[in-house]
Amino acid sequence: MLNTDFPVLSQLFAQAELQMSSISLALLAAAGLLMTGLLTGLWKYLAIAMSPQSRAPYYVDIAHRSSLMYSFSALLVASLAALSPFSPTITWWATAGPLFFFASAVVTYMIHGWLNDTRNQLAKPYVLGKSHLPGVLVHGFMGVLALVEIAGVTVLAVGACKTLWPLL
Repeated sequence: MLNTDFPVLSQLFAQAELQMSSISLALLAAAGLLMTGLLTGLWKYLAIAMSPQSRAPYYVDIAHRSSLMYSFSALLVASLAALSPFSPTITWWATAGPLFFFASAVVTYMIHGWLNDTRNQLAKPYVLGKSHLPGVLVHGFMGVLALVEIAGVTVLAVGACKTLWPLL
């Protein structure tokens, strides 16, 4: 634990120590998403360079941009987890859920980019390569994604507010 003359900071650092597995998970996810963003950026550049129209597949661009944005979102999740007053188990699940769906979304975009099968994965008919997907699968995934991301971040944000509010 960091030694300090400020009791409030000592308390915050002690609290963060309890959440190290959640913080570590989020930081590793941020690193993985950042690296994915860099690699999909290379993929995007190579696709543009080899294309007669100087364009990458639509979902390669989306995978590149979203993975970079999600990498910074994962850093914010790590910060919120560090401030969580909840049990390490609750904090871990509230952290892991959104991170799983951040990564799942990027993987989905990469698959569509590789297959170059659509410009809108939510447009009917729902395609994956040469196959059609049932709408319930596509919209079910999107519903669960939204629910888990919003619920997890809400738990972490409420925890951070509980921790920081008395310091205002």
